[in-house]
Amino acid sequence: MQDKDLREKILAGVKKIVIKIGSGVLTAHDGLNLPVIEGLVRGISGLHDAGFRVVVVSSGAIAAGMKRMNFSKRPDNILAKQATAAVGQGKLILTYEKAFENYQKKVAQILLTRDDLTNRRRYLNACNTIFTLVEWEVIPIINENDTVVAEEIKFGDNDNLSALVASLVEADLVINFTDTDGLYDCDPKKDGSAHQIFLVEKVTPEIEKCASSSVGTFGRGGMLSKVQAAKKLALSGIPTIIANGKLDNIIDRIFQYETVGTLFLPNQKALSKRKHWIAFTLNPKGDILIDGGAKKVILKNGKSLLPSGVLEVRGKFKIGDSVRCLGSCGEEIAVGLVNYDSSEINKIMGLKTSEIEDKLGYKYFDEIIHRDNLVVL
Repeated sequence: MQDKDLREKILAGVKKIVIKIGSGVLTAHDGLNLPVIEGLVRGISGLHDAGFRVVVVSSGAIAAGMKRMNFSKRPDNILAKQATAAVGQGKLILTYEKAFENYQKKVAQILLTRDDLTNRRRYLNACNTIFTLVEWEVIPIINENDTVVAEEIKFGDNDNLSALVASLVEADLVINFTDTDGLYDCDPKKDGSAHQIFLVEKVTPEIEKCASSSVGTFGRGGMLSKVQAAKKLALSGIPTIIANGKLDNIIDRIFQYETVGTLFLPNQKALSKRKHWIAFTLNPKGDILIDGGAKKVILKNGKSLLPSGVLEVRGKFKIGDSVRCLGSCGEEIAVGLVNYDSSEINKIMGLKTSEIEDKLGYKYFDEIIHRDNLVVL
């Protein structure tokens, strides 16, 4: 199938779109890049008029604050970052509001931390707020709440946040705008012979090696972060297009099925919304090393993790916490919610399920992690 035909097939069923706009797109040397913002707002408004439901994930608060404070580089410590974001966030949302008003569009600001999505009630509240705004034909503009965020509740970057938001709102497509044309076979900023990759059927280790982890002056992530976000989205059955947000009429060109940017195809079998939440929203609190037999039945047969397959427990965690399952060489196999705390697993690891009660004096479950709460990575 030709690339244009494939893109038409992918985009034909799209109704709900998450558009992520990076700091490198939004920011010029003398402040916010108003012509670029205007162009993107025009394209988003056109999608909105055509009946698409659009949610925007926008970076730029710290970058906008840097310009207002005349900082030449991004602050290093968390307190300075929080203060810079506080200075810049108002400027950023005001810029969006003025730009969208030209097209008779209303916008709403939503600031999130990982805590808002790991807590199930707050997760549902965030979801309901976004759905209500979309129903009111208001365009939500979402950013990480850099003003209050601490390291342990950070999303990492807005590439990761856009993947979580897309799963939350059950998007049909994510467009990730950056300041390069897409994914290349090597870093085009360092190698003039780099060739663009227009289609990625599956994110493999080789594809991840192609992605540059270099970070711009204003951004927090690099191309590797965007590719890893696309990988998460593919697991949820959501395609991603990484494209240059500074190109003229880029949104129109995408929906005219031009071969622009890099298209990442979704997996045929998608994770459920709940399993995506387990795999990518929760912060793992520890690790469980498993033997070859447990690895095989988890990967090949979709089975639960039993005590007999556990070799070692790392970290302290409680019942219901998210924990990574690692192979004997330390490779990440899966992530899931544990039925026993770390001290209990230390006592029963290697045992048969029939021996759990004799060892602990009680038994909650046969499984350390039930397959319904286990996500293969």
